Amino acid sequence: MTTFLLSHNLQVQGGNVPPWEGQELAAGLLRLCGSAIRAEVLSHPHWLIRIEGAVDAPVLASDLLEAWVRLRHEKGHDVGHALLALGGRKDTRPGPGSPLEQGFWGVDVVETSDPEGFLEAINWQALKAGRPTDGVFEVRLNPL
Repeated sequence: MTTFLLSHNLQVQGGNVPPWEGQELAAGLLRLCGSAIRAEVLSHPHWLIRIEGAVDAPVLASDLLEAWVRLRHEKGHDVGHALLALGGRKDTRPGPGSPLEQGFWGVDVVETSDPEGFLEAINWQALKAGRPTDGVFEVRLNPL
């Protein structure tokens, strides 16, 4: 079982790419992401949704991004930008009150018109270098 805790990083500015309401996003992803078997809204300032699937992390991330774009299309939102799923597995004990448990994946879903610039701004290469290769992933989708 793969468990993701999702955060959303909306880098696209514009009236037709609104931020998501948690319940709408969770229900839509569960309905449209074939590899997701459970989705629930979290009450946390950073982590929005918990998604569970029976596939490995990169496959779940890819399916999740495709479902995200389909949901944006359904809602009539603009999808003329790239999406990134940047994930890191929690390999240490969680802090008190954190929903990100050991073995879960923290996944930041980024909507941006400049994926390379975003990755450079967060120093993604250095962040990945400090992690085991099987403990981090990057999945991109350019629905243009």
